[in-house]
Amino acid sequence: MATRNYPRLWALWIASTLLGIVILAKVLANGEDKRLFMPGPLSHGHHQIALACNACHVDAFGGGEVMEGACEHCHGEQREKPLDSHPKAKFRDPRNADRLTALNVLRCVTCHVEHQPELLKGAGYTQPVDFCFHCHQDIGDNRPTHAGLGFETCNSAGCHNFHHNRALYEDWLLRHQDEPDLLPVAERGLPARDFADVLDQLMDYPRKAYPPQPLALADADAPPAARGDAIDRDWLETSHAAAGVNCSACHQPTDAPGEPGAWIDRPDHSACAGCHGAEVDGFTRGLHGMRLAAAVGEAAKHPLAPMTPADARLPMQPDARHAALTCTSCHGAHRFDTASASVDACLGCHADEHSLAYVGSPHHRLWQQEQAGERPAGSGVSCASCHMPRVDFEANDWLERILVQHNQSATLRPNEKMIRPACQHCHGLGFSIDALADPALIANNFRGRPSVHIESIDMAKANEARAQAELQAELEAN
Repeated sequence: MATRNYPRLWALWIASTLLGIVILAKVLANGEDKRLFMPGPLSHGHHQIALACNACHVDAFGGGEVMEGACEHCHGEQREKPLDSHPKAKFRDPRNADRLTALNVLRCVTCHVEHQPELLKGAGYTQPVDFCFHCHQDIGDNRPTHAGLGFETCNSAGCHNFHHNRALYEDWLLRHQDEPDLLPVAERGLPARDFADVLDQLMDYPRKAYPPQPLALADADAPPAARGDAIDRDWLETSHAAAGVNCSACHQPTDAPGEPGAWIDRPDHSACAGCHGAEVDGFTRGLHGMRLAAAVGEAAKHPLAPMTPADARLPMQPDARHAALTCTSCHGAHRFDTASASVDACLGCHADEHSLAYVGSPHHRLWQQEQAGERPAGSGVSCASCHMPRVDFEANDWLERILVQHNQSATLRPNEKMIRPACQHCHGLGFSIDALADPALIANNFRGRPSVHIESIDMAKANEARAQAELQAELEAN
C-alpha cells in the first residue's frame, strides 16, 4: 500500500493559497480590472465606476455605516429638503420612529442594493414597486381621490417619487393648473447665462491672476511651439480672451501668484475647475464625468481613465467609441463653442432612438432658427436645454447666479425632475407631466402630443374643492 505524502500536499496547498492572496492583493491595490471579483453587475447609475471598488467599499471590513457614508459622499445633498421629500430628519423625529420598523429609510441600501440586477425595478431601486404601502396604507381614507388606486401606481411619472416631488406638490400643481400647453411667446425661453456679469462678485474667481479685461493677440503668452494660426484665432474669438483668461491660465496653472507651474500641453478638468468649479463639480457627479471623481486605492493614487462611449449601455456612434469624456470632449479646446457643445457634441456620441430623433423634431427646428438669428437667444431647444438645464445657483451668501448644470444625471431619473428646470420654461405644467409620462413621445423626441393623461392636477383640484366645501360647511354650522 502506497504511503501518502501529506506534508508535501499541505505545503503545496499553502503555497498556492499564498500565491493567490498575493495576486488578489496586487489586483485590488493597483487599480487593475476587478470586475472578475464582483458578485454581480452594477446598476446603470454606477457601472461606470466598476473598477473603483473602494469608491463605495471604503473599508474592506466596514458594515452598513461605512456603506452609508459612501452613499452620502456622492448623494448626501440630495437627501436634504427641498431636494428630498422624505429627508432623514423626518424619520429621526420620534413621532415617525414606528415607520422605520416597516422600512428603514435611514439606510440607502434598504432600497438601493447593488450587484443584484435581478432585483432592480427601475430607477435603481430594489424595493417592490408597492413599497409606499408600508407607511401610506390608509391614504384612500384620507384622500378620496386615491381610493381604490393600487400602490404599484404611486411611483410613476406625474405622481410620486420617494425623494424628489418638487414639481408635484399640491401647491405647485394648483399654482400652474390653468397653464396652456405652450406658454405665450413672451414667457418662453431659457434664462440667460450671467457668469461674465457677476465675475466681480465671485470670491473664488482668480481675478488677481487673470484680471477681467479684454486681451489682444499680442497678449497671448503661449510659447511659440504651442501657437498656430487656428489656435490663435480660436482663442481670440472666445469669451476667455474677452475676459482676460490667457493661455497660461489653462496650460500653466499657478500654485501661488507669480509662481507659474510647468507648461501642460493637454490640461484636464482640474484646469477648468480653477474658474468653473461649480460646473466641474456637476460634471464629475454625472454619468459623463463620475470616473474623474472616483478614486482607486489610497487617495486617488490610481485614478480611473475617463469614461468612453464604448463603456456606455446605450447605443453609441461607432466612430466615437474610444473618445475620452472630459471638458474638452464637448467644448473643444481653444474655441470652447457652447453652441456646438449643446447639440453636435451630444449627437457625435449618442445613437439611441431618442437622440437620433432629435434632428428634424420641433425642438431641433427651434434651435436651428435661433442659431440662424431668426429667433432670440434662449428660444431654441438643444439637447443641453433639457439635459443640462440652466438653474439658479447660490454662488455665495449674497449672490445667486444662473448655472448650467453639467450633471446630466440630475434630471434623468425620475424624469419628472426635468419639469421645473427645463420643461416649464416653455410648456405648461399639465402638458409637461403628460409628455414625460409617454414613453413613445419621449422615444420620438416629442414629435406630437402626449397620448396619456396623468391625473395629478385633477386630483389636486378635487382635493382643494373638497377642502373648501368642508370649510364652508364648518363655517355655516357655526
